[in-house]
Amino acid sequence: MKRPYVFITRKLPEEIIAPVKEIAEVAAWPHDDVPVPRDILMNEAKKADALLTMVADMVDEAILDAGKRLKVVANMGVGFDNIDVQAATKRGIAVCNTPDVLTDTTADLTFALLLATARRMVEAAQFIKEGKWKSWSPFLLAGVDVHHKTIGIVGMGNIGKAVAKRAIGFDMNVLYHNRSRNIEAEKRLGATYCSFEELLERADFVVCLTPLTNETRHMFNKEAFRKMKRSAIFVNAARGAVVDEQALYEALVSGEIAGAGLDVFEQEPIDASHPLLALPNVIALPHIGSATKETRTKMMELCCRNIIAILTGRQPETLVNKEWSMRS
Repeated sequence: MKRPYVFITRKLPEEIIAPVKEIAEVAAWPHDDVPVPRDILMNEAKKADALLTMVADMVDEAILDAGKRLKVVANMGVGFDNIDVQAATKRGIAVCNTPDVLTDTTADLTFALLLATARRMVEAAQFIKEGKWKSWSPFLLAGVDVHHKTIGIVGMGNIGKAVAKRAIGFDMNVLYHNRSRNIEAEKRLGATYCSFEELLERADFVVCLTPLTNETRHMFNKEAFRKMKRSAIFVNAARGAVVDEQALYEALVSGEIAGAGLDVFEQEPIDASHPLLALPNVIALPHIGSATKETRTKMMELCCRNIIAILTGRQPETLVNKEWSMRS
């Protein structure tokens, strides 16, 4: 019997994909830092039983239509807004992601970004590298305290709870907004649920960890930034399109908010000409929330296990479209 065919959209370590090769023919785009062109992804989808994709790969209805044999799309990321999940479900295609294994790593980066922005760490490091440190002065590169301040977390999922846990260690008051109340976070972490507007008005640090949906797209707009304290710092470690970047730029330039720490952008990758990068009160990172060797390896391995499960007639570990599970 002909072995199933798996296409991987980035170069991954051989030892990680070896278990997949035991049950399937495997091909991979030969670059780890260059996206697979759409025409190649389309051609590969036509013959693939499984795709292992990255969050930068757009798997829309056209790609899914081409995948007549396609059984599973395993996405390397907790987010899956790059995949038309509804269209996949209609076609009987399982969609899998990699939650949980990246929770603590992403929370570490999120809180590090908050700290770095508050304490102007990148600006200070550049200051000394450029030979500008000539003397001591009382307010030289003075930032703001994080301890005993109020953090407002928008999106109290697993990563949100992990960030709240870290905030408690800094004696912070934790507010959160979510589409539904998270009673566990309230009981275990002492987090206080409030409306989006109240959170914006009260928080010293507003941290965005919400998934990208039609409802959350550009939820951080002009009106949202105007509600925030002038001393507030905004941190986004979710998805870039949750933010109206022009509105954020204007809020930072006008002093409506004090600073921003950004790990994600609406169009990625950005280049050095992006307007936000010209601002001294912005720290920008290249979407590295889960980027540790340990966590990225776990994410790859989970994708492979999900593919193997589907291709061998078993339930995957982390299924996004639960309707598929019920139909199978």
